[in-house]
Amino acid sequence: MNTVKEQVWNQVWNQARNQVWIQVWDQVWFQVWNQARNQVAEQVYNQVWIQVRDQVYNQVQDQLENDMKR
Repeated sequence: MNTVKEQVWNQVWNQARNQVWIQVWDQVWFQVWNQARNQVAEQVYNQVWIQVRDQVYNQVQDQLENDMKR
């Protein structure tokens, strides 16, 4: 049988443990999420930049070639 002291201790311990777990989990999740989001954003940016740059380059090159033929 648990004494009142043990019951109080267990309740306080469980609350403290849960609170610390929540804080640690939130911090870890936030860091992992930010890192993943930043990596994906960088990859998407680079891919879009390369595609747009290549399209613009090709369009300008085609236009210049057409202008030179006239």
